[in-house]
Amino acid sequence: MRILFVTDAKTVGGSEIYLKEMLPRLRQLGLEAEAAMPLAEKTAFIREALEGKGVPVHTYRSPEELPQGYDRVVASAWYPQSYGRFFERFPRLTLLIHDQIEIFYPLGLRYLYRLGYRFFQVPNLVRAEAVITVSQWAADWLQEVHGVRRVFPVPNGVDTDRFRPPKPGEKEKLRERYGLKSFSVIVPARMSPEKNHLTVLLTARLLPGVDFMLVGTGELMGLWKKTARLLNLRNVRFLGRRTDMPELYRAVDAMLLPTLGENQSLATLEAMASGLPVVTTPIPAQKEVIRHGETGLLISPRPSALAHALQNLPKQLGEQARTHILTHHTLEASARHLAKILEEI
Repeated sequence: MRILFVTDAKTVGGSEIYLKEMLPRLRQLGLEAEAAMPLAEKTAFIREALEGKGVPVHTYRSPEELPQGYDRVVASAWYPQSYGRFFERFPRLTLLIHDQIEIFYPLGLRYLYRLGYRFFQVPNLVRAEAVITVSQWAADWLQEVHGVRRVFPVPNGVDTDRFRPPKPGEKEKLRERYGLKSFSVIVPARMSPEKNHLTVLLTARLLPGVDFMLVGTGELMGLWKKTARLLNLRNVRFLGRRTDMPELYRAVDAMLLPTLGENQSLATLEAMASGLPVVTTPIPAQKEVIRHGETGLLISPRPSALAHALQNLPKQLGEQARTHILTHHTLEASARHLAKILEEI
């Protein structure tokens, strides 16, 4: 079965990392998976990684250049308008949705987001022959709230060899490499409104003896750097985009993610696989992967509550989080599930 995975990405996000990990595994399972990506410098390493694992990659400047003749075409887009151009080229499309289909903003703003999502994205979803998304919650929400039919959940998976707890003596060496001397918290998230970095900074203000390492870039990065300076937060470090995430997870003591919107957070799964205690918010997508008090903590995104949680982490959280990932979220299991769905829909 020949399957073309198409994306409009000109930079790298979670959906491109997903393709990098999943397509080689689909080929190992007997599916002739190929990729099509815009010719863009920032995604070159994704294309090189895929080609290095035997996945054919087609680059294009306009959708008219996309190859045809496949049994199934699966499209994943950053921008809703891209789907219209993909439909012109491929009338029968399966859509792979990593979208934050609901963002739980306060003061009723979430309903404005929902209205925008229904106006801009839902018409694409109802037009598709099938929709695949990465959490059961998202699949249920699309069907029950937005009336999208034929939605199939395929939970995300993690490379549990790459994302693992530190070996004896490894954590100490990594902490020395990164200059960590205090209890350290990693915050891996794109700096966009729904990731709620203001709450991170206010939490850091309450915990001056804790190091906060913010990983990621985005449109609000300049604002948060200025805010950190205004608050005189000497315990906050902005690390930007990193390629050493497995080592960073093994070096720190906990992960904080006071997010207001997720579908299924890869960062959360990676931290759990690394044996880290995770403190995050009780939004539906996070509640699907974390059992409060057992595999992580689900805490209201108030700085005082988050600070208290970070100071009182149950010791067994990280170990139980790792066990949960090994049982429910390996890449191999996710690839088998995806292959089965692609063959049946």
